[in-house]
Amino acid sequence: MNSETLSLYITAEHECGYYDDRQTSNLIPDPQIEMGSHLYSLLISKGFRRSGEFVYRPHCKQCSACIPCRINVEKFKPSRNQRRCLKNNQDLTTHIVPARFKEEYFSLYSRYLNARHKDGSMADPAREDFNSFLLNSWNTSVFVESRHNGKLVCVAVVDFLAAGPSAVYTFFEPAEHKRSLGTFAILQQIWLARLYKKNHLYLGYWINQHPKMAYKRNFAALETYQQDQWQAFKY
Repeated sequence: MNSETLSLYITAEHECGYYDDRQTSNLIPDPQIEMGSHLYSLLISKGFRRSGEFVYRPHCKQCSACIPCRINVEKFKPSRNQRRCLKNNQDLTTHIVPARFKEEYFSLYSRYLNARHKDGSMADPAREDFNSFLLNSWNTSVFVESRHNGKLVCVAVVDFLAAGPSAVYTFFEPAEHKRSLGTFAILQQIWLARLYKKNHLYLGYWINQHPKMAYKRNFAALETYQQDQWQAFKY
């Protein structure tokens, strides 16, 4: 199976998760084809993403704001603020563990969503929401967990693929805002990519001038997928 023989379909329009006044639809792989790590890795390299086991790429009639992006980890150099972030978090211990449900993870996930998305549809999650959004059955995912004196403060959900690690989602302790844990998590994933000699870290989508995506342009060596090819981001 390769990108030239895989059939793709377009879903019906539904409410956009980024703009209240827009409708969105998604490009999805043939539902009859069994998804696995090899195919999923291929699709990631073509600008796709996952939510649970739903693999998609935005394909909207009147909008092309969502642009796939990744970091070229070989060319990446941390900024002064990012070096400061690493220094501020040197008291944390970080481990790579299998992706799974634990009450400890769910408690942190709930606190994070209720602090960051208290007025949105993700607030007050159920345990099944955690599983259906973050996990999959393809054995591709790990949790990069960081702790302070044994207390869990940050979890980065990462899909580890042949194409490179893909940042699925990060949740962290809302009270620890001075640590810039979102930035720290991406820096840890860049370290992970280098450790395993992967060339890229996939970050999902970039949306110009959208406040939820502004942090991505803070990372050097960003690349975007446009006209069916990856190209250097124009800062």
